[in-house]
Amino acid sequence: MTTTIIKPKKTLSLEDIRELWNYRELLYFFTWRDLKVRYKQTLIGAAWAILQPFITMVVFTIFFGKLAQMPSDGVPYPIFVYVGLLFWQFFSSALTETSNVLISNQSIITKVYFPRLILPLSSVLTKFVDFAIASLILIGMMIYYGYMPHLTGFFFVPLLLLITFMAATGGGLCLASINIKYRDVRYALPFFIQILLFLTPVIYPASIAGSYSKILALNPMTGVIQTARAALLGAPEINWFLLGISSITCLILLVVGITYFKKVERYFADIL
Repeated sequence: MTTTIIKPKKTLSLEDIRELWNYRELLYFFTWRDLKVRYKQTLIGAAWAILQPFITMVVFTIFFGKLAQMPSDGVPYPIFVYVGLLFWQFFSSALTETSNVLISNQSIITKVYFPRLILPLSSVLTKFVDFAIASLILIGMMIYYGYMPHLTGFFFVPLLLLITFMAATGGGLCLASINIKYRDVRYALPFFIQILLFLTPVIYPASIAGSYSKILALNPMTGVIQTARAALLGAPEINWFLLGISSITCLILLVVGITYFKKVERYFADIL
């Protein structure tokens, strides 16, 4: 009698990638399930994906755009801040949900085998749908203000989404792995994201930081948001060096996240 032992590898390999492809239908199922569960028994359904960034934009416009007179590189402040919010909320919501995805699916993890990477990937993939829905408001705002987007922006958006995806997935994998053993993550992460919002040029241009702009550059979302505004709004010019730093940082974060996740994956079912 032959005994087959299934155990995860410590690093991502071609075999793992093939396995993920073989389980692609399960990935689709988890992604579709998360979308349905999120808006199940809600009054306005998927419109919450629009209301959240829109209401946040209105509040920021009143307090920072009108009262504080925050500069916006010559662009109408509502459009300026909404572009930043689109990418920021993609990152922050994906990071938050991915960090808790193993805990919320512990009953599945402890009963049946499947590639565990599918769970965090499905959490991040749902954010692409939210991003697409929320982008409709940006189109409406540009029409309202008579602001014509730069055509180059349509080529940069997929790249910027990929960079944001790497940042959210890499960070989420690390936090999800830690959250299995130390449940403090769910309490500390909202506070961390709130602080990080003000360290990211969402409500203000990076140029306002002056001599502290190099510190802001360490935040990978700084390059993403700055490039998004430059590509879509033409203000300021694209900083290729800053975009390169963000790309390399997010790629490293993704590799570290996957490596750490694969290293401790074998203990998930035991700890849960």
